[in-house]
Order: sequence, then C-alpha cells, then structure tokens
Amino acid sequence: MNIRLATKEDIKDLQQLYYELENDAVRFQPEHFVHGAREEAFFAPIFDSENQDIFVAESDGKIVGFAHVMILEQKKVPCLIPERVLYLQDLDVSEACRSQGIGAMLMDVCKAYGKEKGADFMRTQVFPQNTRGMKFYERCGFAEKMKTIEVYL
Repeated sequence: MNIRLATKEDIKDLQQLYYELENDAVRFQPEHFVHGAREEAFFAPIFDSENQDIFVAESDGKIVGFAHVMILEQKKVPCLIPERVLYLQDLDVSEACRSQGIGAMLMDVCKAYGKEKGADFMRTQVFPQNTRGMKFYERCGFAEKMKTIEVYL
C-alpha cells in the first residue's frame, strides 16, 4: 500500500471514488444530497492551493481510497482561541477495500500533514446514521465536540 499526494493523472479514479462517497451521502440524507459529477475543473483549485491537498491510497497501481484535507484558520471571534484547523473535507475507501487499515493509513498521513502545516487540531463531519464511519473516526482518536441541528422552514 502506498499513500501519496494525488496528481492530475488521478482525476478519473478520484471521480469514481467521489461517486461512491456520494452514494453514502444520498443514502444517509437524500433531503440534502444528489449525485453530482465532479468535473475535472473541481480538482484544479485543490491541486493549485497551498492550503489543501488530496492524498490517495494506491494498491497494485490502483487507487482504492483518498482523503481531501485543508488548513483553515479559526474564525477571529474574541471568545475563540486563535488556532489552525486541519479539516478533513472528504475521505473514502472503496467498499471492496474497507476494513483493511487503508483509512487508518490515510488518517495518519493527514495528521502528519496537519502537524507539518502547523495545525492545532483536526476536524471533520460524519453523518449520524453512519455508525460504521463514526466507529472508525473514534478509533482514530476523534471525539464528538458539537452537534449540528437543523429545522425545515
């Protein structure tokens, strides 16, 4: 297993993994999500950014997972301690390759990236219905800090 930074040559594989990730989003919250194509233009700002990257997990020359991370500055609000956040925007491991430690390897690389970039902590979001994902994040050291709630108008 090899974890590396994604390149433009990986876009086709990333598009397939994003489609799989969107399957989960549509399944868990169809009121908010639909399938959308991730055109090549979606990836350009990520590859050109100094504050975000995509890591891919590659096995036998095939990309089987990815993690999209970005460095964010905490909002400048008087009651908030100024911190840098490593935000995990998206993470997916191909269904056929789950429970093999690939997600944990991606997470370790992301954490190292965050430390290198001066992040103070890492944050992400997970669907409450995604109990398998929540267990994974807890094994990686994440703990619930806040709940997002909403109401339809």
